[in-house]
Amino acid sequence: MKVKQGKDDRASRRRFLRSAAVAALAVGAGPAVIVPGRAQQKTLKILKWKFFVPEFETWFTDTFVKEWGERNATEVIVDSVGLGDLSGMAAAEARAKNGHDLLLLLRGVPELESSVIDHREIHEECVHRFGAQLDLAYKNNFNPATGGYHGLCAGYVPALLNYRQDLWGEIGVVPDTWDAVLRGGRQLKLLYDRPVGISLAPEHNSEHTLRAIMYSFGSYVQDEAGNPSLNSEQTLETLKFVKSLYQDAMPRDVVNWNAVSNNRYMLSDEGCLTIDTLSIVRAAESKTLPVGDRLGLRALPEGPGGRPGLGPAFGVDNFVIWKFADNVEGARRFLVDYVQQSRMAFLTSGFQHMPCFPDTVPDLVKLVDQDQSGAVPDQYSLLAGVNDWVTNMGYPGFATAAVGDVLGSHVIPNMFSQAATGKLTPEEALAQADLQVQDLFQKRTAMSGARILARAG
Repeated sequence: MKVKQGKDDRASRRRFLRSAAVAALAVGAGPAVIVPGRAQQKTLKILKWKFFVPEFETWFTDTFVKEWGERNATEVIVDSVGLGDLSGMAAAEARAKNGHDLLLLLRGVPELESSVIDHREIHEECVHRFGAQLDLAYKNNFNPATGGYHGLCAGYVPALLNYRQDLWGEIGVVPDTWDAVLRGGRQLKLLYDRPVGISLAPEHNSEHTLRAIMYSFGSYVQDEAGNPSLNSEQTLETLKFVKSLYQDAMPRDVVNWNAVSNNRYMLSDEGCLTIDTLSIVRAAESKTLPVGDRLGLRALPEGPGGRPGLGPAFGVDNFVIWKFADNVEGARRFLVDYVQQSRMAFLTSGFQHMPCFPDTVPDLVKLVDQDQSGAVPDQYSLLAGVNDWVTNMGYPGFATAAVGDVLGSHVIPNMFSQAATGKLTPEEALAQADLQVQDLFQKRTAMSGARILARAG
């Protein structure tokens, strides 16, 4: 779904264009500003998570960044770090009020809103130039309480069902519903020793995969208004389902998996199904693994009663600009210019960087239909409809700081792990997790109230 956020604020857009023009002159986007003896040059410092596709990293750093810096008389310094280090580094810079100008993170960071600029004018400029953005991008960065935007999503990494087409074909089951995944998973574990691989450990993949199951069952951490809603019959039903899936169709070690375990599981020909990005299939292609021509992709499975399959993106290219950045205007322009290059990001990432402004890749359907690089013909044509089943973390509400706290505390995978392994009954696991969620939401509400009082004083 595409949405146009806010009003068509022409005055606001004019202010943005004026500031962008000033910035362009300052950093040399137009004719270089000359002082006696040398050209003025600025520096733009970027901290980003290291994308898992080498071709994308090469294009971003060696082509886009280099050419942008030359056009804008700006030295661009890019520091790419592992996902495990990124959040801590961002938090440290926020505390120190010093660091990079522009950060590329893997999710919305509303908890850092007080430390970043309001990105509203960048949103408005991108919508004006590139058309409406996806709802998942809007909800990742808009704060309905303040009316501000704490970042901008340029792209996202889609969530897909990865499965062994040959094995599921042998038993005559199509894994298009979670009920079918359970029924087929039981058979494939028994007949072929190829279990379903869904992580129940406190790590990145499980956080997204388990929410995909929850959303498809009508279970959510919060409701549309941002109130805690975990304690529901739908969540209890989801817990009981995952317990059955774990006991009947999964290996026991999924409670100890890490963020790459399910990839290794499928590529080593041990499993029959998992939820992930395109990375499993793309890795099988690049390494020409024997399992490659047996792997298939599908949309996220439907839930009970025909409820549509739905789940959060496995990651978003979420940019934020610090208030204390040395080159705010250069960061603004870089970000708009990067969104303009979404087609190249889509191609160099092997379709793993889906555009948050769809009109920037107008031939996306043609590109995915014509790609025959995979071992399985027409493997990627389903990406034309991926926006129908990928949404934001915090759905059906916005990505709030409280939602981020629940994510960072691993409340959801711990709840499922305890119920699945029998350490707690599903009812007990739900009650315990609900208390944690309620506490985290209340703390954020109290912090927000304190900030309001402080500003009033």
